[in-house]
Amino acid sequence: MSHSVAQLEVFPTDLQMRRFYRMSIQPDLFGGASLVREWGRIGARGQMMIEQHPDEGRAVTALMKLAAIKKRRGYA
Repeated sequence: MSHSVAQLEVFPTDLQMRRFYRMSIQPDLFGGASLVREWGRIGARGQMMIEQHPDEGRAVTALMKLAAIKKRRGYA
């Protein structure tokens, strides 16, 4: 007689993380661009870092490099 036994999941396939990471490019008052990075736990204040760049192209390049790094580390 065959019994169906539910096996516990050793390696979860769905993982909800209660943290966020956000990046945006914003113009500054001096004709340059700022890469604004925000991260932390959802529901908490979090942290912010602002990187100044001479133009929007360099800010976009910096954003793309950081996005690739974050993607490798498991952020969606």
